[in-house]
Amino acid sequence: MNFKDLGLSEKTIKAIEEVGIKKPTTVQIDVIPSILEGKDIFAIAPGRCGKTCSYVFPLIEIISRRQGQNILIITADSAQSVVISDRLAVFNKYHEICEETICDNSQEINSEANVIIATPDLLLDISTENKIDFNSINILVVDDINLIKKKHQLANLEQILEKLPAEKQNIVFTNRRSKETQDILDKILKTPAEIKVNKNKEDEAQNEQEQDTLQKEVKSTHKSEPKKKSSLKEPKQDHEALTLAQKHRNFGDKTPAFLLIKGELVRDEYK
Repeated sequence: MNFKDLGLSEKTIKAIEEVGIKKPTTVQIDVIPSILEGKDIFAIAPGRCGKTCSYVFPLIEIISRRQGQNILIITADSAQSVVISDRLAVFNKYHEICEETICDNSQEINSEANVIIATPDLLLDISTENKIDFNSINILVVDDINLIKKKHQLANLEQILEKLPAEKQNIVFTNRRSKETQDILDKILKTPAEIKVNKNKEDEAQNEQEQDTLQKEVKSTHKSEPKKKSSLKEPKQDHEALTLAQKHRNFGDKTPAFLLIKGELVRDEYK
């Protein structure tokens, strides 16, 4: 299964491939076609399984293909809002999508934005100033409702839901099912497609994908180095270090390339 099979355009796939992603994860295979078909979705997915991209990819497609599409993404905290904003910026490279991430209730909101990303409390604060036209929202994404519960934001989320139109596509993610969120889920979703990701299988797939990406980054780093005389042999990739980096996921997914090369000194550039 590849991204073209899932219904993504060549422009989106080009942006995906440029960051080293070769194939979709399990959650992306299950979620992307359903979003493109306009279905309501309830997905139970663990962290680090490609969940964010599973809705970012198809939402970019929807905005690009249809006029007048407005999307609201509700997050548990501002840090996650920024992560989603970064993903949109990267994979929107060959499209023209305007996005607004709200991190402060005093900021001015771009009225031309196709995508608004914010936490329930910030949305509630700015709603009193009519900075957002909630009636124009076509698609709602809630990521992640269980974390929103942990942040004591369910009540604020419920108030936001009352401001949104009844007719819209609804996409809800959670890291695990919770009895405390069931009532509000019933209010959001209409006969959703329910997707549950097997954590063990997804971890295995994600590790394989990251391994490919890391190897590509290391290879690219070596290729871009200027050719100079060196007193040392060409560096050899340390497969044990690669494995450990994947297992422990150090350095926020950005393991320095020099840690993946055997030996403390890779090149003696100054001789």
